[in-house]
Amino acid sequence: MEAESEPYVRLATLRQLHRVVADLNTARSLSDTVQAVADGIVAGLGYELACVNLVRPDGDLVVAAFAGNSAAEALITGRAGSRSSWERRLAMGERWGDLHFIPHHEGWVLVEDDVPQWHTEGPDPRFADEWHPGDRLYAPMYASGGEGELIGVISVDRPRGGRRPGAWAQEALTMYASQAAIAIINARLRSNMQRALVRLEREQQALRASEESFRQAFEYAPSGMAIAEMGGDQHGRLLRTNDALCRLLGRPASAMRRYSFADLVHHEDVGTLLRTSAEGGRAELRLQRRDGSFVWVSLRNSVVADTADGPRFLLTHVEDIEERKRHELHLAHRASHDSLTGLPNSAELRARLSARLCRRPHAVRATAVEALDAAYDGAYDDGVTYDGVATYDDGFYGDPMGEGEPGFYEHHVHTVAPQEGVTEGGVPIDDGTKGLAVLFCDLDGFKSINDRFGHQAGDTVLIEVARRLTTCVRDGDTVARLGGDEFVVLADGLGSADAADLAVRLRNAIIPPIRVDGRAVRVGASFGIGWAACGMTVDEVLQSADQRMYIEKRSRSKVQSRVHRRAG
Repeated sequence: MEAESEPYVRLATLRQLHRVVADLNTARSLSDTVQAVADGIVAGLGYELACVNLVRPDGDLVVAAFAGNSAAEALITGRAGSRSSWERRLAMGERWGDLHFIPHHEGWVLVEDDVPQWHTEGPDPRFADEWHPGDRLYAPMYASGGEGELIGVISVDRPRGGRRPGAWAQEALTMYASQAAIAIINARLRSNMQRALVRLEREQQALRASEESFRQAFEYAPSGMAIAEMGGDQHGRLLRTNDALCRLLGRPASAMRRYSFADLVHHEDVGTLLRTSAEGGRAELRLQRRDGSFVWVSLRNSVVADTADGPRFLLTHVEDIEERKRHELHLAHRASHDSLTGLPNSAELRARLSARLCRRPHAVRATAVEALDAAYDGAYDDGVTYDGVATYDDGFYGDPMGEGEPGFYEHHVHTVAPQEGVTEGGVPIDDGTKGLAVLFCDLDGFKSINDRFGHQAGDTVLIEVARRLTTCVRDGDTVARLGGDEFVVLADGLGSADAADLAVRLRNAIIPPIRVDGRAVRVGASFGIGWAACGMTVDEVLQSADQRMYIEKRSRSKVQSRVHRRAG
């Protein structure tokens, strides 16, 4: 009878096995899949208890699912056993193909190891193939067949009917363990993919939020912002500009994309821009507006780099500093110019003179030691002549008056003075040398105007004298006020006769009446002509012109006194 029903039993078991295997692939998550593996053993393979142990990342195995006994499930689910204990169990007992069976008379040695287990009670077996409560049957799950990575181990207990599984039942459990391994791997892949998708979506959301934040910060920033290409033929070309920068330069965004900062920068600031764009950092320079005017801005560059491709573009912050620059220039002008007349003051005059002078006289030739130094340093050029007069070019720059250590060496052309005392037939003549004339001017009769009409009238006279002096000189000449009623004119490239003619023109410009509070006042002027030359200090140059001015003033006083005596 049993023999006749065996094919039917196998067919029914196969159908049940097919159903439970199908259920493995319908689970939505890894935990659902593992529980379906345990439930399928109880529902389809004829065992009363089933436990699924999965390998953790650290190598130990944890009880991931249990079916058939809720008390046992609560007792051992989530507990872990060491990998070494499991390897010892899988090396013991009998091998039923890919299954491992440990009979009760051998399993007593495993009672004290750390593998989570449950204990069942029952009578001792009455015949050879009857299942004993202490028997253990394990079905390992491998990633690919029996030689792949261990995924986990299925433990079963108490087969229905009370007998040890025969060949058909063993084959069914082996096949089920193989399908369970595939289902668990697929569930892990799905779980990892889902986590990756969730992580990717979060990253994309964060990226979109970051891009939106950047867009808003870029577009609505109160100061100018620009993105420019970095590297290649299009280096510096503007890719994007915000509204603040467009308003600052008076150019629409569509037009800005046709330019780079190099197209808009003032020609004197091109070098500053190139150094800034190449290295990143910040600089202060001038950019051209649409109307042709220039505005002072502060550029601050950030190099935006791609980890794979390297630098990609420059993010440039453009801040309008026109007002600050105007204030700085105003302060610098106040520090270097006379507050009453607007002329350069004494400090500015000294600075301009100092820039033209070095501490070595032009006619002194280099010593042997200096010539040897020149061979190494290029500090001296022993072949320089000036109007046929042998000189040397010491290349000195920085601290030209020799009051400290030299700063560095740069090309320097000596300032020379015309030779004085050269006469022809007793008449002074011009030797043809062109130099830097220093005309020291002192007003005559100014004190009486101050005393009679007050300092306000005196200030009006000084302002008018400054205006008249300025209109009589060339562009590039300097008219400075030393203080009080003393003025100095620096005029380069003049000979002796030229300087004398200039002094006459300046004196004639000052003599005409000056209107002060409805009345006309007059002042005269005495001029002393000195010459700046290398080897002299600034004080020596000014003192020389000052002394000659006083000589002229005394001589003119004597002449006027004789004229008055004769008239009397």
